[in-house]
Amino acid sequence: GELAERIGYSDKTVSKWETGEAVPDVKTLMLICGVFNISLNDITSGPINERLTKQAKEEKRNNGNKLTISLLAISLVWILATVLFVYSNLIYKTNIWIVFVWAFPCSFVLAIIFNAIWGKRFFTFVFVSFFMWTLITAIFVSVIKMHVWPLFILGAPGQVAIVLWSRLKPKNKK
Repeated sequence: GELAERIGYSDKTVSKWETGEAVPDVKTLMLICGVFNISLNDITSGPINERLTKQAKEEKRNNGNKLTISLLAISLVWILATVLFVYSNLIYKTNIWIVFVWAFPCSFVLAIIFNAIWGKRFFTFVFVSFFMWTLITAIFVSVIKMHVWPLFILGAPGQVAIVLWSRLKPKNKK
């Protein structure tokens, strides 16, 4: 969560501290004290420790809600694609299966947006990469009779650019 990011540890490590499976060293405890603007004595006494555990549980619940909201938004893309497919099948007797192919890049656009708001930096690069490849595939499948296979060649430098972009270090937040 946020605490893990601010002190440079993984969520899993912080979770172990919160559950009592592990104990941070004094240097790390001092970092945590700095984040919450409290003393070392405060952090090791009962009420603060209980409050930190409560905050951690609330943060975990909030993260679960954020994931659920993101997935609900993405599911709307698939509901819309399904409605379009069924409608065209029933009303116009046409099979527009291509809407499902285009649902993939649309889903990744939403994943990129929600990840930019709530997610971790690493997933931005994963989602951008999937977006690029699914967009190229959707274009290819949409115009397959036109021999546009060289579109996939565009993916290679695009993928290299995404990997290089992911290696840039973000500015330290103060």
